[in-house]
Amino acid sequence: MKNQIEQLKKEKNAVILAHYYAPAEVQEIADYVGDSFYLAKIAKQSKADIIVFCGVYFMGESAKILNPDKKVLMPDLTADCAMAHMVADGIIDEMRNKYDDLAVVCYINSTAELKCQSDVCVTSSNAVEIVKALPNKNIFFIPDRNLGRFVAEQIPEKNIIINDGYCPIHAKIAADQLTAVKEKYPRAIVLSHPECEPEILKLSDYIGSTADIITYAKQSDVNEFIICTEDGVNYKLVTDNPDKKFYFPNPHPCCADMKLNALESVLSVLLNEDKEVIVDDAVRIGSLLPLERMLELGK
Repeated sequence: MKNQIEQLKKEKNAVILAHYYAPAEVQEIADYVGDSFYLAKIAKQSKADIIVFCGVYFMGESAKILNPDKKVLMPDLTADCAMAHMVADGIIDEMRNKYDDLAVVCYINSTAELKCQSDVCVTSSNAVEIVKALPNKNIFFIPDRNLGRFVAEQIPEKNIIINDGYCPIHAKIAADQLTAVKEKYPRAIVLSHPECEPEILKLSDYIGSTADIITYAKQSDVNEFIICTEDGVNYKLVTDNPDKKFYFPNPHPCCADMKLNALESVLSVLLNEDKEVIVDDAVRIGSLLPLERMLELGK
């Protein structure tokens, strides 16, 4: 299958992008592996005719918005992100009417329709930097409450109104689960994603995006880590650090949607060029500006 995939990529001028949470065998054959921000940049810069995006739907959707003339395919179009939909109808208009000088800051983990109603997109790796750079005093941060709280703590001078969305995978990591792993591996330090609940972040030694966690582990002199994010990141952590140990809370945080990106599905979508991401022109134009603003402010 891997040989077939390589051959098809060459024949069709295709590029495979995979998120760190995709299965290990998919990360292994991908041309680029990264977090949402990195993959959005790569999609924008790509010279390929076909982009195969191994992630969840909002990622493929963002790639299509940034590349309307390219064919964007996904191994499984049903791979979705629950948090991407967690903004109540009418709440954005309500906040704009309530607060003067309001910027709607939209985590990239959101639908294109939500991006259309926003002023700028962010990812977990650039949210603090971009919110700081905005001239607005009032910020409505959607959809993730936990990343919103984390940003608010870093920028106390701004009034950050937090939406009540969340990532079900990160939200399920419980304090007692983390404490149990800490007791078992007392020399390990805790690296956590800001999508985790506040009680997890309080027990953490370092908080950062998936890419930041990978970088921190690689550069650290410590040899044992407890990782509080989706367990697909383990492939990159172990690959980069074969002599270090990585532990996860039990049960392992695992996104079933991300795991739909199977190797067989990657081969099938390259062969058949089906499962194409289609974005309505009006929605694409409306959501392009906040995505491009993210790429510009995040430089």
